[in-house]
Amino acid sequence: MKTKLFTLTVICVLALAACGGAAATPEPSFAANLASATAAPAATEAPALAGGGGATTVERLVIKNASLSIVVDDPTAAVRSITSLAEGTGGFVVSTNTFRITTGPDAKSVQQANIAIRVPSGQFNSVLEQIRAMAVEVQNENISGQDVTADYVDLRSRLKNLEAAEAQLQSIMEKATKTDDVLNVYNQLVSTREQIEVIKGQMKYYEEAAALSSINIELTPNIVTQPIEIGGWHPEGTVKQAIEVLVRIVQSLVDLVITLGIICGPFAVVLGLPALFGWRWWWNRRQKAKAAEAQQK
Repeated sequence: MKTKLFTLTVICVLALAACGGAAATPEPSFAANLASATAAPAATEAPALAGGGGATTVERLVIKNASLSIVVDDPTAAVRSITSLAEGTGGFVVSTNTFRITTGPDAKSVQQANIAIRVPSGQFNSVLEQIRAMAVEVQNENISGQDVTADYVDLRSRLKNLEAAEAQLQSIMEKATKTDDVLNVYNQLVSTREQIEVIKGQMKYYEEAAALSSINIELTPNIVTQPIEIGGWHPEGTVKQAIEVLVRIVQSLVDLVITLGIICGPFAVVLGLPALFGWRWWWNRRQKAKAAEAQQK
């Protein structure tokens, strides 16, 4: 009986030990899973550029820009033509500015204009050719291109890694039971999503900038570019102008005398009559005094 009881006790202890050993083998902790998800994503192999022979290719992205200064017969009509050209190719007008300037020896007012357009990159060269065809003269032309393919590929790789981290954080959050753990994962998830949105915005900018090229055009009227011409000397014209100036001066002096006579006439009558009578009285008295002195002598 005692032997059976001892044997049963040993079996129970061994069973408990086995259960304890199984329980002692820990599962990956929540903190470890979170650290793994939020760690800097491992760099993935960047997709190969077009023509690079890689399994995944990316079409090369080039941002094209152009600026032109051209001489046209009518800047306003040229603005309308360029607007129609841009819209006809699937592009659009970014801005227009029409203004007037004064030029030439006769201070003639003429119109100038600036226009900025965006056109599909595939139509870039064709649009430039048609704009040149509108010009009487192309005074200045500047064309530039920026290859952003490598930057775009890098952004796409980072986006892929961040989206994988987002999915892992979402899975961890669904399994979290403690409030602190849920809040911690939520904060990490929000930060990851913000980074994803920033990268998507940069990628969208590159895509749109490469898809639609920018062209800025300055339109100058043809009259402004004409050389200054000095005509022949005509002395008879100078004499005529001098006589006209002299006549105007004499007319101005006569007008001044007439104006002063009309304005000062009444005052001269009011003040002049008493002065005249006073002077005559003094003169007569003086003459009488001289006559008396002569008689005494």
